[in-house]
Amino acid sequence: MPQLDTSTWFTVIISMLITLFIIFQLKTMTHQFPINPQSTYFKQTKQNTPWEKKWTKTYLPLSQHLTY
Repeated sequence: MPQLDTSTWFTVIISMLITLFIIFQLKTMTHQFPINPQSTYFKQTKQNTPWEKKWTKTYLPLSQHLTY
């Protein structure tokens, strides 16, 4: 049974990584980025929720004091 020849794997992997790096660089060079990006202020709007209109309290059995 013949064995797998792995002598060329190093060359193939290195050339693949170099090629991927070059392709990635070429892809990112085509994008137009703003020269001076500035942060924009977003006004937060308050949303009215139904549970904010009424008063509710949750009672847990273990949180109550024992009174006799």
